[in-house]
Amino acid sequence: MSKNISELSGRKGLSKNLFEELGLAAAKEGTPSNDDLERIREEFLVGKSTVYGAVSFYDFLKPENQGKKAYVCNGSACLVAGTQKHVHDKLKSSFDENEIGEMCCLGRCHENSAFHVNGKNYSGNDIDNIKDIASKKSLTKENYFVGSTGAAVLTTDYGDTAKYYDIFRSFIKRNPSDLITELKESGLRGRGGAGFPMGFKLESCKNTPSDTKFIVCNADEGDPGAFSDRYILENRPHALLMGMMMAGFIAEANFGVLYIRGEYPESVEIISDCVKWLYDQKLIGENILGTDFNFDFKVIKAQGAYICGEETALLSSIEGQRPEVRVRPPYPTQQGLFNKPTVVNNVETLANLPFIYSHSGKEYAAIGTAKSSGTKLISLDSGFNRPGIYEVDMGTPLALVINELGGGFKKKVKAMHIGGPLGGLVPVSKIENLTVDFDSFAREGFLLGHASIVCLPEEFPIINYIQHLFRFTAHESCGKCFPCRIGSTRGYELIEKAQAGDFKIDKNLLNDLLETMEVGSLCALGGGLPLPIKNAMKYFEDELSTYFKK
Repeated sequence: MSKNISELSGRKGLSKNLFEELGLAAAKEGTPSNDDLERIREEFLVGKSTVYGAVSFYDFLKPENQGKKAYVCNGSACLVAGTQKHVHDKLKSSFDENEIGEMCCLGRCHENSAFHVNGKNYSGNDIDNIKDIASKKSLTKENYFVGSTGAAVLTTDYGDTAKYYDIFRSFIKRNPSDLITELKESGLRGRGGAGFPMGFKLESCKNTPSDTKFIVCNADEGDPGAFSDRYILENRPHALLMGMMMAGFIAEANFGVLYIRGEYPESVEIISDCVKWLYDQKLIGENILGTDFNFDFKVIKAQGAYICGEETALLSSIEGQRPEVRVRPPYPTQQGLFNKPTVVNNVETLANLPFIYSHSGKEYAAIGTAKSSGTKLISLDSGFNRPGIYEVDMGTPLALVINELGGGFKKKVKAMHIGGPLGGLVPVSKIENLTVDFDSFAREGFLLGHASIVCLPEEFPIINYIQHLFRFTAHESCGKCFPCRIGSTRGYELIEKAQAGDFKIDKNLLNDLLETMEVGSLCALGGGLPLPIKNAMKYFEDELSTYFKK
């Protein structure tokens, strides 16, 4: 059935997109009206269950979102910083309680106190000016540290934009097969968490016959604590866009789709302006630079769903379907968006391509380690003396990142959640054992993931953090597989019950539940959640012992 819906949704191509139409219908009231849903359903020839199933899933489309005017960030970094009750209380001076909703996460982890009003994000001391902000009299610009050690691939200013595209002018004269060989030589692996070699994805898509192919940028950076993709989207946008154009040329794709999370309104605006500039410069469109290469961009604003960070759920989302994870095979490179060959990569991965093709694959491979080449952006939250974005060579000691780049911790910290909600919960005792690369983290029983670092202060209860992770997963699960949908809810209920009274958790029961989620879940949301829970049970056994049966 979903394949048929993919075909129906793709009839109009990207010019009029089903998912986008749902967002436009919700713009005024916060959720589409029944009349809007009926009109859209008839126009795209899809059933009522399809449009309602999609609308009822997304945070910014569902009926519960109607009338919301302000949103409080409920991400992990803001949670452990303890700033959000004050933010909520302050918002009540300008908005009724039923006009205040929640967002996760706004990517303002470097200073917390994050909230969203009138289509803009705010943080830090902005809440003290809420009356001016609510009346649209005040706008602020955030500041955070940006630094690097080693090769600065993504944090170096690319200078004059027009001249920067000389890289692409040279690139487009080369043979796609040679370009794939060079990309494989670079060893570039996906920076979204899985670490899959990019060269193989592009080659697979290139070798799949089709008149229409897509390059999709997964800019749905939903990991609470991560804001490295947002840094690129807003400060190095042309590195990303050129990277997508390069990927399109190699894979013989016609379209580039940027799926940018709705929690990043500034990113959507900046990228849209940059795409317009590319059209004005005739660097995209038909017969680019006198060649037979045609490539167009489509910017799509997401509507609030963490699961859309999973590539197949993201594709279903663009098609206007409920964003459920798809069973693989077939893989997106053979059957992706609208059932056409599609390459999905995240922002940081694609933004590396201009460096690789302006220097060489071998030069990029010389940076970092043999199995984890290149650099990695790291997001440091407000628990550090110098929070911000830092670029390091793969293989850099984690201690250097924390103590030299981040300036050490602001106050005593007992653990760091690294790599998003599905990443490892790393006790401070393990800092000296880790280097910033995929293999080091895997070897120690953690996950590098997005390389975001959220600091858990000494006084923050680990049991509360475990509850937060289960609750987050239960809320964000697409619901397609039982282990994730039910397992996360049962886990949350167990933790809540243990905190509320004399109930003690059976450790064997919890381990069975975690194993079921790990082995049986369709994607990394349900399958990845057990990692930080297990880390907590291993390294903070004494603190948690009061909640478990002896």
